[in-house]
Amino acid sequence: EYCILGGMPAIVSNYIAKGTFEGSLQLQRQLLTDYENDIIKYAEGLDKAKILSVYRSIPAQLAKENKKFQYSRIVKGARSKDYMGCVEWLKDAGLITLCDCLQFPELPLRGNVCENKYKVYISDTGLLVASLDDEAQVDLRANKNLGVYKGALYENVVGEALVKAGYRLYYYRREDSTLEQDFFVRTADSLIPIEVKAKNGTAKSLRTLIRSEKYPDIHCGIKFISGNIGYSDDVYTFPYFCVFLLKRYLRSQSV
Repeated sequence: EYCILGGMPAIVSNYIAKGTFEGSLQLQRQLLTDYENDIIKYAEGLDKAKILSVYRSIPAQLAKENKKFQYSRIVKGARSKDYMGCVEWLKDAGLITLCDCLQFPELPLRGNVCENKYKVYISDTGLLVASLDDEAQVDLRANKNLGVYKGALYENVVGEALVKAGYRLYYYRREDSTLEQDFFVRTADSLIPIEVKAKNGTAKSLRTLIRSEKYPDIHCGIKFISGNIGYSDDVYTFPYFCVFLLKRYLRSQSV
């Protein structure tokens, strides 16, 4: 329900009042239209059409297997220097969240990011779902017809929850292999990789990061799934909705 509705007050109030999803999509679509109108109204000194193009490209960017934001997906031949200000405008407006790519999975995090290499998430997952097909809400409830996009939606909702818990977002993708990790958080002494699984399968990259001696700051990992709480081989497993408790949990544990 949260993935479909998101957290916008008018959407939540409508759902509480009616007890159904009736009308929620129409309200969300109106919000998306209002956002685009605000871009046209308030984007001063920047190409408003470029900002709109960046914003409208995000759902398709998240559908890729490699979710790194690519300017060439906005328009053929687009360059970062022409669009970086547009991305920053959308971030400052609170419409999107950036997830920075780490140069290497080690501490410290802020001094270890690749410049101009990041993923982009929509700040409210309900609005992301509303930007898809009219039937996407029904498909998500029935767990069908979403394909690769199911992973994108759950990754977006976990990223959204991490930001609301006070975390900055980081990920890692090794260019010469299939090693890729969705998110990272840290404790005082450790770097903790986080895997988001749309299906409750194995997390190969997560286990590689934990077991390899190449990553001395990593001792365990966390996996969010559609399932129960568990622990096995240095991987802590939690259902998606527990993301908001992550910071509290890590403070209480010596992980």
